[in-house]
Amino acid sequence: MDEITKLMTEQLRDAYSAEKQALRAMARLQKKASSQSLRDAVQMHIDQTETQVERLEKALEMTGARPGRKVCEGMRGIIEEAQGELEDHDKGPLMDTVIIAGLQRVEHYEIAAYGTMTALAKACGQQELADLLAETLAEEKETDEKLSQLAESEVNPAAIQEGRGGEPANDPTPERRGGKRGAAA
Repeated sequence: MDEITKLMTEQLRDAYSAEKQALRAMARLQKKASSQSLRDAVQMHIDQTETQVERLEKALEMTGARPGRKVCEGMRGIIEEAQGELEDHDKGPLMDTVIIAGLQRVEHYEIAAYGTMTALAKACGQQELADLLAETLAEEKETDEKLSQLAESEVNPAAIQEGRGGEPANDPTPERRGGKRGAAA
């Protein structure tokens, strides 16, 4: 295996690990979302990601490789950061905003990975592989745009309303103040 094929294989394995980690994280995030639109968007992307994993398996096969046991440390860090941010919020509009922020970080990481792999495949004259990866790249960009639209049209306005007192101002419970349960005011 030449060096460029090794590089492509490692990039594909990294993306495979990233997608598998993202699938697990999205399933958890979907349960935490309060907005039905956000839950639906996450489910749509879960379904899409399952197809993307299949594409990566095909791409690896095209390079004569298998997924292997590589762990994408970048995705691990993005997911850990998002989970930490979620712990600071109760279920509701503000948490939905945090969920979208985490999902978009995932999307931007994936856009970078698929853009790099597509360009590398093209440079190596592997047009079929480039086309396969470009299909996923387009989906990742589309998902990012849909998340932005959802944030702008529904989720962020609801979080802002809640943060500005859209909930009863005299309710002393931490959930209404936007903090952790049991947190001091």
